[in-house]
Amino acid sequence: METDRAKRTVDVIIPARNEEDCLGRCLQSLVAQQGISFQITLVDDGSTDRTRAIAESFPGVRVLSAGELKQGMTGKVNALVLGAAGRSAEWLLFTDADTFHYPGSLAASVGEAESRKVDLLSYSPEQETASWWELAVMPLVFADLVRTYSSERINDPGDPTVAANGQYILVRREVYEALGGHSVLPLNVLEDIELAKIFKASGNSIWFGYGAGRVRTRMYRSFGAMWEGWSKGLAILFRRPVLLAARRALEFIAVAFLLTGGLVMIARSHFGSAAVFFSIGVLFYLIFLFRIRQAHFPRKANLMAFIGLPIYVSLLLRSHLHFNRRGELRWKGRMYSQSAPKAADGSSIRKGDLS
Repeated sequence: METDRAKRTVDVIIPARNEEDCLGRCLQSLVAQQGISFQITLVDDGSTDRTRAIAESFPGVRVLSAGELKQGMTGKVNALVLGAAGRSAEWLLFTDADTFHYPGSLAASVGEAESRKVDLLSYSPEQETASWWELAVMPLVFADLVRTYSSERINDPGDPTVAANGQYILVRREVYEALGGHSVLPLNVLEDIELAKIFKASGNSIWFGYGAGRVRTRMYRSFGAMWEGWSKGLAILFRRPVLLAARRALEFIAVAFLLTGGLVMIARSHFGSAAVFFSIGVLFYLIFLFRIRQAHFPRKANLMAFIGLPIYVSLLLRSHLHFNRRGELRWKGRMYSQSAPKAADGSSIRKGDLS
């Protein structure tokens, strides 16, 4: 089996725009892969930092310039189209510059895709957190993503629910090209979900799961980058972001009110009432913790995530305001305008929609 896998070929395609802070680690983890034949292509999407120089310092890494942005495409999609053009490997791996790939993960992911007999395999990477604001916000987002896009529904061919993570998407090249690849996607900053929609709606099998032991990432290295990043996507990822914001706000207010009320009752020597307040408050908080634990973050994120609820609520509302109403957003130094997209759960997607 290992010998057969070593004969497989993969073209790894990395779109990059001003990624000097993380690109070196990504490429180092990729060039060290073993057990499979692969070629790495990095497409420099108009970087103004050391991104290109870092890529060119790795022997064997093919570096291309994205060139002029084509009409109707985001910068990332434009780079992905260029990177995939003319490739001949059996598999294409689209991955981002902020990822780290575990030793042997490339061969293992191809093996998993083949054993599952799927045409698109995508991992949600392990999330690295190194600051209070990452611990406060990231678990909240991913906890709701896990609840909204369960792997069981996504991986069920009969369920229209669809999802993928652009940080790690492995596709059979022949199927990808037959469907038109990234070049046929609508103008949408969540190109990963749009690509998965095309695969699943066309009757091709997909698989999406947690990438523990395969790939990890630190998505945002500053609060501003995280604020901009989630502002571009939450209104698409969640069908009713305002309703979700209201639920999370009530969750925060309820627990804070009950626990504060318990302290007030103790100060007034009303110990019976204090016990009631604390009991209900702790129960609500435990329900919150159970939901957060499903997002695969460290335990220290539990308390921080509760404190981060007001920030998360603000992000949901900002994403709704700046995207669904205005139909525009700024990302990686570019402004994109488009109409509000379909919900990402695929409920309105049918095979006929692709004709």
